[in-house]
Amino acid sequence: MAGQSRKWMILVAVIWIQAFTGTNFDFSAYSSEMKKVLGISQVQLNYLAVASDMGKVFGWSSGLALMYFPLWTVLFVAAFMGLFGYGIQWLVICNVISLPYILVFFLCLSAGCSICWFNTVCFVLCIKNFPANRALALSLTVSYNGVSAALYALAGDAISASTSSLYLLLNSLVPLIVSIAALVPILRQPSVDPLSPEAVRSDSIMFLLLNVLAVLTGVYLLLFGSNTSDTSTSRLLLGGAVFLLVFPLCVPGVVYARRWFHHTVHSSFQLRGSGFILVDDDDLELHKRLVSRETSYNNLNGSLLSDDEVCEYRSSSQKLCKKEEDSARCCEKMIEKDQLVMLGEEHPAHVLVGRLDFWLYYIAYFCGGTIGLVYSNNLGQIAQSLGHSSNTTLLLTLYSSFSFFGRLLSAAPDYVRAKFYFARTGWLTIALLPTPVAFFLLAALSNSTAALRVGTALIGLSSGFIFAAAVSVTSELFGPNSVGVNHNILITNIPIGSLIYGVLAAVIYDGNVGRGLKLMFSDSVVCMGRDCYFLTFVWWGCLSVVGLVCSLLLFIRTKHAYDAFERNRALVEPQRNWSSNSIA
Repeated sequence: MAGQSRKWMILVAVIWIQAFTGTNFDFSAYSSEMKKVLGISQVQLNYLAVASDMGKVFGWSSGLALMYFPLWTVLFVAAFMGLFGYGIQWLVICNVISLPYILVFFLCLSAGCSICWFNTVCFVLCIKNFPANRALALSLTVSYNGVSAALYALAGDAISASTSSLYLLLNSLVPLIVSIAALVPILRQPSVDPLSPEAVRSDSIMFLLLNVLAVLTGVYLLLFGSNTSDTSTSRLLLGGAVFLLVFPLCVPGVVYARRWFHHTVHSSFQLRGSGFILVDDDDLELHKRLVSRETSYNNLNGSLLSDDEVCEYRSSSQKLCKKEEDSARCCEKMIEKDQLVMLGEEHPAHVLVGRLDFWLYYIAYFCGGTIGLVYSNNLGQIAQSLGHSSNTTLLLTLYSSFSFFGRLLSAAPDYVRAKFYFARTGWLTIALLPTPVAFFLLAALSNSTAALRVGTALIGLSSGFIFAAAVSVTSELFGPNSVGVNHNILITNIPIGSLIYGVLAAVIYDGNVGRGLKLMFSDSVVCMGRDCYFLTFVWWGCLSVVGLVCSLLLFIRTKHAYDAFERNRALVEPQRNWSSNSIA
């Protein structure tokens, strides 16, 4: 029982790390001041944002470090990279030291790399300590990464609302302090023993309670994170936010009362764990055996057909190959070509990059979540160009809070699976819908304060879901054992998108600079007016439609694999429950 308590303390430690290490989300809070101090153009400022995102290109280095060093060492290397990268930037923006632009670029790169190392540590802790509920642990903890900007905005108001350079100082110090606080539970990790089905269901209830608490935290930050009142009130509100982050420590005590929760709450929800391939390795093996068994049966009893006449994919449920019109057959072949046979098949990197499904997934992420991240990087300039500079903190809090809610919603497929089953790639398609709606709304009504806030909230909600669901989708489609390498290949689209989308926005911004106002004591120029970002919003909206289409195609191509897995699971689960009851 003590080991179970330590397991939940590790989860709380991961929540703390994630909540305070999403430091790239507050870039827009100090970007205008950085642009002014360095005297750079909008394009050059965009390159600094790209440098922060380029840290994800070196995400493999954290996995390599874990092969030779203990987990706590990697954690503190990440903290000191952030201390170095953000700390020196703070000295630059405060005019304490002066550095050339290229060195500031490398400082941003170091800071961005630290975020990737923090994420790797968190992923490893969740996967190691929650093998039967990995999807729930990952979605919950990754969700807290989305509230970083709101927390730092609240902390900035509590200390000094007048200076934007304070964000850089907080970005450098707070992750190091949190790493020290999380050190004890990380060093005292319990041994991981196989859980009984009853224990897995009990853990699912615990995750449900933690998600409810997370929603309360997100609502609190949404309502009070953009507080503009006096410093004393801001400090009180910051104390409330810290309390909500510390409160999950009561979970170890709840573990001792899990039997009571099982008999009173579990009967109402009937949770059965996550139900997807990331969660239970036993399900994956059962699924593979059923598929291979039925495939062998079909090969022995079916007629001898040529390869051209055989269906492109095999599944546990029988699929009849019907002759249709030539046009329909052509369309069907395009959809079914090189489809996944089943979920959870391991895909090495060289196999991964040769699959059409991966590139549909890559483009959907590239034209969905990545655009949302670039939008958040430009929030400071967007608000400034539309005359809403005073609302920058509010917009940042809106994006952060709704990104948090989107990340929490990524766990919805696991909770509603028993009553409403839908492939996770289908949920991904639904999550992409708000992005083009938001950008076209911003293009049409950018002068409206309400439209700006609604658009920011929709983009945050959509991108947050995609960021959190991506690890699970990658694991299900291309194998849980290869997820570390494959997911790092997937997120290479973030720095690429940050560069392309950011340069597009910066070129359009600088192209309208004739309408701008020259800043005093600086060579930088501010563009004012609706035209500064109008074409950017149109382009981003059209590109997000491309991502939506690719996501829909991915859903159509993978739906049969998800359906087959769920049918096999439904057949096997009664047998497993009977076996566990017999043993009991």
